[in-house]
Amino acid sequence: MKLKVIFTVLVVGLLTVLACKKDKDDDPINNLPPYNPTPYTINTPSNLPAMNVPSFNPTTVEGVYLGRKLYYDKLLHPTGTSSCSSCHIQSQGFAVTGTNIIPHVNLGYQNKFLWNGEIQGTLEDAMMFEVETFFGTDVSRLQKDSLYPILFYKAFGSTTIDTKKCAYALAQFLRTVVSGNSKLDRFIRHEALFTPDEIQGFNIFFSEKGDCFHCHSLSLTSDGDLHNIGLDSVFTGVNAGYYNVSHNAADYGKFRTPSLRNTALKTTFMHDARFTTLDQVIEHYNTGVKHSPSLDPVMTKPGKELGLQLTPLEKQKLKAFLLTLTDSTFLTNPDFSNPN
Repeated sequence: MKLKVIFTVLVVGLLTVLACKKDKDDDPINNLPPYNPTPYTINTPSNLPAMNVPSFNPTTVEGVYLGRKLYYDKLLHPTGTSSCSSCHIQSQGFAVTGTNIIPHVNLGYQNKFLWNGEIQGTLEDAMMFEVETFFGTDVSRLQKDSLYPILFYKAFGSTTIDTKKCAYALAQFLRTVVSGNSKLDRFIRHEALFTPDEIQGFNIFFSEKGDCFHCHSLSLTSDGDLHNIGLDSVFTGVNAGYYNVSHNAADYGKFRTPSLRNTALKTTFMHDARFTTLDQVIEHYNTGVKHSPSLDPVMTKPGKELGLQLTPLEKQKLKAFLLTLTDSTFLTNPDFSNPN
């Protein structure tokens, strides 16, 4: 009888060990392949500058996929109520029409972020702000997910999830979100022709006549810097701009130059969405600039003290050029869409 009991105990123990071993063998976490990320080449059109990718966060296929998945996942929010894509909708130029949300376009070229330039440095710095401050991400929710530990291992070699890895993955994905196939881009690459109105608008934009090119460069349509463009002469609250960051009076009213790509999709403009049409924006530069000690020198050049003074026809041609900045392939590129 004693031997029978001992035998039964041994059999049960052996079965338990085998069951545990089977469970362990079936657990994907315990059967991960060697960490070997695949280098990813960012598709940069020939008319755009080379993108500076920091060596501490090389772009990989696995990192880009993870960042893309996080971008569209409400798990990034501590209560699961929103994702990055909730405020940055691809079909609306990775912004939300009717708001002052800055579009997520060509961010890999930027080193100043948010309207008032509060975050400066790399795209990783900006994404750390998004994850830790804006969202306040609870990484334990990602850690408990059945898939994310595996995806983080494939991207970074560790199943342990933290805010830094989240930010780095988002940065990798957003570097791939490149717009470079508007009619302007194709015109520069000799792949498309402008109409006479578009050509004349181009000439106004990129000459001293319009002076737009000083802040809105040819390829990126933004110098990424901070300027006071004469929206106000007295500055309070958010309208003080970069002054709220630097506390230097020379920075009153300075805001980051937005990209003009896909500007035809927008129904609000400027940091506070004060304008609702492109015509209003053009008229601001034409006759509405307000003077202050911190006004950008470009706005006070000789002969420009009272604005650009464009004729109605010249304003029409300038607008025709601005409409060439729409990039329809950017708005529909499946590589930027929700991977789920």
